[in-house]
Amino acid sequence: MNKNSKIYVAGHRGLVGSAIIKNLTSHGYTNLVFKKHSELNLTNSNQVKDFFEIEKPEYVILAAAKVGGIVANNTYRADFIYENLMIQNNVIHQSYLNGVKKLLFLGSTCIYPKNCPQPMKEDYLLTDTLEYTNEPYAIAKIAGIKMCESYNLQYGTNFISVMPTNLYGPNDNFDLEKSHVLPALIRKTHLGKALEKNNWDLIITDLNKLPIEGIDGKNDKTEILNILSKYGIRKNSKSKVTVEIWGTGKPMREFLWSEDMADACVFLMENRDFKDTYNNTNEVRNTHINIGTGEDISIKDLAYLISSSVGFKGEFSFNSNKPDGTMKKLTDVSKLNSLGWKHTVDLVEGIEKAYKW
Repeated sequence: MNKNSKIYVAGHRGLVGSAIIKNLTSHGYTNLVFKKHSELNLTNSNQVKDFFEIEKPEYVILAAAKVGGIVANNTYRADFIYENLMIQNNVIHQSYLNGVKKLLFLGSTCIYPKNCPQPMKEDYLLTDTLEYTNEPYAIAKIAGIKMCESYNLQYGTNFISVMPTNLYGPNDNFDLEKSHVLPALIRKTHLGKALEKNNWDLIITDLNKLPIEGIDGKNDKTEILNILSKYGIRKNSKSKVTVEIWGTGKPMREFLWSEDMADACVFLMENRDFKDTYNNTNEVRNTHINIGTGEDISIKDLAYLISSSVGFKGEFSFNSNKPDGTMKKLTDVSKLNSLGWKHTVDLVEGIEKAYKW
């Protein structure tokens, strides 16, 4: 890519897209194109067709997706498969029709089987049953990988797929109903700290920025306490605050600082092509690239790590009646490392940076 190449970043306002925009800008790229959802609905085929025919981007980074945690994935199953398939189909197909030089498609490591051998190598894709709670989302992302592979093989395009592990960082989603585990824990422990200090100004400020089910700082204290309790943030009669966490706390998870992920994406766009992603020329498959740290931590240990950064002195309770999800999800990042990139931000530093943000 040249510094003045026209680069379209789909999903520029989210955790992933905003980090990629920041990285591209820091590398001197000046001709970046992005549209808000109100300006361009990527599930609308006609709108996407018109956009590509008018803008003619040379490079595309497809970071737009409908995403969420275990609750959202399991609740809005139809939305997750429909919207993600539509976004991918429209953007990838129009990239082919309009001669895009290179496309980067972002998915997720939830594409791997529920009982996948650990760490998860790219070759383990489609070798067993998916985790039920996020199956619709995973199937959509697998379809995106296969769409990129198929267009490359049939039409000679240069479309690369990357599968980041669990991400966190600036512009993360802190909605307690729909967020992923790490930002949810940061917010819950932050509110727990405010509650144990009886700091209602802090609680009101938080709820005014991001109401919970319509409850904000203008509601009375009883209503606020009730909604906090619903999401597992409770003070008992002895003024001890407890934060409830879904599941047993035993599942192991890997987390990557979002700006590290963005750096990996830009590195691949600048330095690697589809031909670099596979060795077997007879059957070209599993060409996607894992992006992660290759290190994991239990949800329980993560909670206490976050509480240390946040300054929460209360307790955690683990609701074993709620689902754990997959017990271990650790990526094998040897393929990415062999292509020339490795992460730089460790989890302790990342959590401190995320909470400060």
